[in-house]
Amino acid sequence: MSVELHDFLKTAQKNRALPKVTAYNRIDGPGSSLDLNEFQETFWRLPDIPEDDPAQKWTHNLPRTVGITIDTGTEIKAHPFDPGFISVKSVEYETEVTALPGEVTPVKENWLLKILEIFDLSGVRFVLKNLREGIQSSGLGGSSTATIGVCILANELAGRPFSNIQLISLASRIEQDLGVSITGTQEQSNVIFGGVTDYVWFPWGVPGRPGTGYGESLRFELIPPEDYGLLEERTAIFHSGHPRLSSEVNQAWRNALLTDTGYKLHSQKMKVAYEYREGLRLQKWGHVRESIDKYRRIRTRLCEGYMENSQDLLERAESLNCTAFPLGAGGGGGVLLFSPEPGSLEELREELKGDYREIPFKVRSKGHEVSNVDWGP
Repeated sequence: MSVELHDFLKTAQKNRALPKVTAYNRIDGPGSSLDLNEFQETFWRLPDIPEDDPAQKWTHNLPRTVGITIDTGTEIKAHPFDPGFISVKSVEYETEVTALPGEVTPVKENWLLKILEIFDLSGVRFVLKNLREGIQSSGLGGSSTATIGVCILANELAGRPFSNIQLISLASRIEQDLGVSITGTQEQSNVIFGGVTDYVWFPWGVPGRPGTGYGESLRFELIPPEDYGLLEERTAIFHSGHPRLSSEVNQAWRNALLTDTGYKLHSQKMKVAYEYREGLRLQKWGHVRESIDKYRRIRTRLCEGYMENSQDLLERAESLNCTAFPLGAGGGGGVLLFSPEPGSLEELREELKGDYREIPFKVRSKGHEVSNVDWGP
């Protein structure tokens, strides 16, 4: 079903209506890393699913992650390119890869180009540009956001052959298998669904329901859009100034899973993630802070160097009744600051000015936006 896009995109360019997807990042917290394949499969148990349970207590021992969509991310635009060829260009990273469909080698550098080949597109160049300069990922799931964003746009241009869950699975596996990052399904799910959402992972699909396996989840809105301000006034993101490879931290956690001590520590995460979920849902902000502290302490015991670049931020936060949580695997340098009391967070902001860079954000109800794809070749 080869889709030659050159002439179609030339017309779109002339009309200043090039197809575009804007894919948004996420803030994670307690429950992050439980979306990785190994953790989903290790801690999943066949559950009894009751009909009426607003607190979803039955999920408290299942792997889960809460995603909070924010207004940073990546713009991905389709441009006309040489007929028969495909290309992907990154503005921030100043890279470009080009190939003939059918000749894209499965190596790390070609991971996004491989997606265009999978959808059998040609005559197109995808150009990626961060919505905010200078932050790249910062632990906000940037590479995964870009990957699923490319999948969404390619799927639109190919006539939507894949479902949302299939796109999540495709993006996750491409990024993981080609060695771009150790990733699960959290960031990709966030871009598809958005909002302040609790994801309960089902690695083999939801029992008794049709599904596609990896990428499947039950999803619950924890905070409605009209209450986003209550969360925003209690949260901030600052950059530690010391990014490192998140894959190194994720690998340390995966290695710990294979030891008796590490397994026992990891097995505590589901309960803490559920407490975080309920703190947000019920707007019990003290419970949110307690769960953040518990989860961070477990992570630190599992990976010796996890807090090495964020310890100063944590100590200064705690001195003002706030707390800190390195985002993602703690490698990108972004650190979530949280306080049950908005006034305390404002004091901390003033304290940190000049020493650390803040990454401002607003919470969003949608994980992505699509433009100029209602018509096709």
